[in-house]
Amino acid sequence: MTTINLSELEQCDQFRHLQLTLRERWKTIELFDNSEADILVVPSLSIDQRELQKISGCEHYEERLLFSLMRLRNPRTRLIYVTSVPLHPSIIEYYLQLLPGIPFSHARNRLLLLSTYDSSLKPLSQKILERPRLLERIRQALRLEKSFMICYNSASWEGELSVKLGVPLYAAAPDLQIWGSKSGSRQIFAESGVPHPDGSKKVWNSADLAEVAAELWERQPTLQRIVVKLNEGISGEGNALLDLRPIASVAPEQSSHAERVATISDRFSTLRFQAKQETWENFSGRIPELGAIVEAFVEGEIKRSPSVQGRITPTGEVEILSTHDQILGGPDGQIYLGCRFPADESYRLQLQQLGLKVGRKLAEKGALERFGVDFITVDQGKQGWDIQAIEINLRKGGTTHPFMTLKLLTNGRYDLSTGLFYSQQGRPKYYIATDNLQKDRYRGLLPNDLMDIIAHHRLHFDSGTETGTVFHLMGCLSQFGKLGLTSIGDSPQQAEEIYNKVVKVLDEETRSNNRDLPLFSDYAFPVSWDGYE
Repeated sequence: MTTINLSELEQCDQFRHLQLTLRERWKTIELFDNSEADILVVPSLSIDQRELQKISGCEHYEERLLFSLMRLRNPRTRLIYVTSVPLHPSIIEYYLQLLPGIPFSHARNRLLLLSTYDSSLKPLSQKILERPRLLERIRQALRLEKSFMICYNSASWEGELSVKLGVPLYAAAPDLQIWGSKSGSRQIFAESGVPHPDGSKKVWNSADLAEVAAELWERQPTLQRIVVKLNEGISGEGNALLDLRPIASVAPEQSSHAERVATISDRFSTLRFQAKQETWENFSGRIPELGAIVEAFVEGEIKRSPSVQGRITPTGEVEILSTHDQILGGPDGQIYLGCRFPADESYRLQLQQLGLKVGRKLAEKGALERFGVDFITVDQGKQGWDIQAIEINLRKGGTTHPFMTLKLLTNGRYDLSTGLFYSQQGRPKYYIATDNLQKDRYRGLLPNDLMDIIAHHRLHFDSGTETGTVFHLMGCLSQFGKLGLTSIGDSPQQAEEIYNKVVKVLDEETRSNNRDLPLFSDYAFPVSWDGYE
């Protein structure tokens, strides 16, 4: 008999009750107007911390939500931004200087920066809950009747934080995060009629993993490769590839099911992992903790990985926000490196329609706010593009901050009929964005050094022309030689030129370091707009 914890039920009821108040408040999140709002930003990466550590510089990814500071463009908006460790002052100044028409001092007076001063391997929300005085300081700083909270993703820590503060969380409830897992994504795709690769249910040990892999091969005898995914992997870092071609002797109709399972089980130690330094010993140990699935690897000579980003409003409406062509790297092109906006015109409207189907099914489940759907598309010549959905991100992802940066800087609009974004001047806007401009020679550059380089070479975003580059992840630069940026132009070619200029300048400015090799040579960011990897 299952024991129900009444306090958990009570907390869940309180959380849902708070979220109902978003129906009156949520529009102030997007609109530029004079309505009063207090926004609490808690950029906690409340996901499995061991998986998170596979991402270089992950401790600085709390900076990815700094685009939220541009919401201070509303003169009656106040914002609280909490981080694990204090942010460098020049980083904050950089974002506030981007605000058009708002004096720096006015915006700064409406911003409260708080820190837990704790760099330990825990989600930020947990750190805040462990500090009652900090919690109380946040509560006292908020006008509760005008407040809402935004986050990177919603887990139990965010739910508890929302209830303890009495502030509604604008995100899917923690108990709905299953629909953003690998197995949950597959269920949503099946229920919404969205095409997706053949695969398995979630399993909890390597023996069952071999079993479902054999069954998948038997359903698709011509299969060449199988993707093995931890159920809660991040940015493709929890994926591995099982090559079936070396074990063709146990292919369906060549041997028994038992022989096939045994051979696959033996081959697990040779899996091709997407994360560096990953081993089967560690990977298999994570399966009982996170679960895993197998999925048919989509083969194709000309193959891309687009995504669609949408939102479910507190009133239940589903909106499409953007499409992107993702730029992937790693051993087999499964690691997220960056994106181009918008996705190719030959399939971007189809992505929107598939995204709506997924969004409506998520809305039926009770989900709220941001969702993203990743796809694989294969060029089939005259037949067009075959589109297969891969996974759902029920959180803010790698395409969220570049698009929101563009939207908040220009106050423009996304046009569903074309899949393009137009500034208020009616100009279509394009960008290339990355979290992974990473080279060893960039190590040692401080945020102030970057500001000097930006100013000297005029690399900053120009609010007059609405073109240029917006930088992020600046805290990663000194230790990891890693930087994020969004290069915005009036054409794909101009966005590419702006991006390439930034890379060229940074390379020239660090030439004296005499360290020319990228930190991860196979993660080098491809920059040609047409040269899809």
